[in-house]
Amino acid sequence: MPFYQEPGVRERQTAARDVKKAMLDKFRASLNDPAREKREAERAAIAQARAERQAVRDAEKEAMRQAEAEKAREAAELAAQQKLAEQAEAAKLAAEEAELKAMLLAEQKAARDARYAARKAAKKQRRKGD
Repeated sequence: MPFYQEPGVRERQTAARDVKKAMLDKFRASLNDPAREKREAERAAIAQARAERQAVRDAEKEAMRQAEAEKAREAAELAAQQKLAEQAEAAKLAAEEAELKAMLLAEQKAARDARYAARKAAKKQRRKGD
């Protein structure tokens, strides 16, 4: 029956060194690989296209933001003009109502004064007639 022996320290160190060397050789080989350069060029082109698309989207968003700001400013200006027009109309109506009220009060006073004068005249007439 074969007996299994675990590898010794020196064997493990040698195996680790060989694996590290193989990984380093593989990495160095991939640095000079033309396919890697092609992939990097493709990635750079993709990144450039992505950046351009993002710039276009950002420009469109900024244009939309400016258009919305302009619309909001125009709407605020229009609302302010309408409010001024409504205030002017309300002031005009208030002035007309005040004028009508003053005329009504003047007519009522004139009627009251006429009744008072008629009573006085009738009273004076009664005294003369007595």
